[in-house]
Amino acid sequence: MKKEDAPITTPNAQRLSPTAKAEALTALEPLVADLMERHIGERRLWFPNDFLPASEELSEEDERVRAELPENARGLPDSVRVSLALNLLTEEGLPHFHRLIAVYMGNDNAWSRWNFLWTAEEDRHGCALHDYVRDARLFDMGAFEKLQYQYLEAGFDPEWHNDPYQLLAYTSLQERATQVAHANTGKIAGKYEPRIQRILAHIAGDEARHHRFYRDAFKGLLEIDSTGAMQSALKVMPRLAMPGHNIAGYEDMAEVVRRSGIYGPRDYRKVVSDCLESWGIADLVPTDAAGREAQDKMMALPDRLDRLSGIQEKRTKPRAYAFDFLYRRDIAFS
Repeated sequence: MKKEDAPITTPNAQRLSPTAKAEALTALEPLVADLMERHIGERRLWFPNDFLPASEELSEEDERVRAELPENARGLPDSVRVSLALNLLTEEGLPHFHRLIAVYMGNDNAWSRWNFLWTAEEDRHGCALHDYVRDARLFDMGAFEKLQYQYLEAGFDPEWHNDPYQLLAYTSLQERATQVAHANTGKIAGKYEPRIQRILAHIAGDEARHHRFYRDAFKGLLEIDSTGAMQSALKVMPRLAMPGHNIAGYEDMAEVVRRSGIYGPRDYRKVVSDCLESWGIADLVPTDAAGREAQDKMMALPDRLDRLSGIQEKRTKPRAYAFDFLYRRDIAFS
């Protein structure tokens, strides 16, 4: 048995009322502690300075790398630059998510200890990417930083209606989605400039471990309140509200990334399928009609997402896109 497949002790399964969600979170705290211990044992901390040293005293090699980076990165296609911009904007939304987890999961408990640990690890992602795009001179940084500011100022308040189950479902999906987006961006970018692929690979590795934490926490929730957990998941799974969706130009950026084959609805469909399999949704035996209905709807989601992806692809027409942070250069698709 692989280490990642090793069983984790979960609280005794018990059927709770779907409204008793605070009690369910408390019942999950032993599992949260186990998941944190597993996570800490498997992670390997890294820091942005490991990739782009910026100390007062640098070796000749480090000075050379920093001096040559803009020229080495010059060949990165604008479509890849848009993907990097979207990935970075997503990472810069960290304050929104720290706040949401604190509000929904409470303080001075196992959830809050995870929140602080997770926030510390996630903070490096935005720092590393910002350092890279600045030092590689990929953008009009003034225009890009205005987008960052706008995102933080606008806030991010999903319509979860004070439902912590929805937060756990969302984070399970979102961490996996960002892992895929970072990894796919890195594979393409690495053909032109290998340093950014290494940075994105490390970030994707973190996202994979964070996904496992939230995924397995939600699986524990299914053991306690399967009907309530599935009903809540169904409120966020069909159309995931990606971080940054309220930024001016977000839809165009996401469309460039999709048309470039980096990340799109087909990838999200795979994210959903993986979660359904990991959660064992098909094998659940709900004891009430509401649970059976929710199970059927969850199992039907991949096909529904396939149909929606097909419709979007059929409606795709030739178009050009332009962004201020790329000096309004045309990115054309036939």
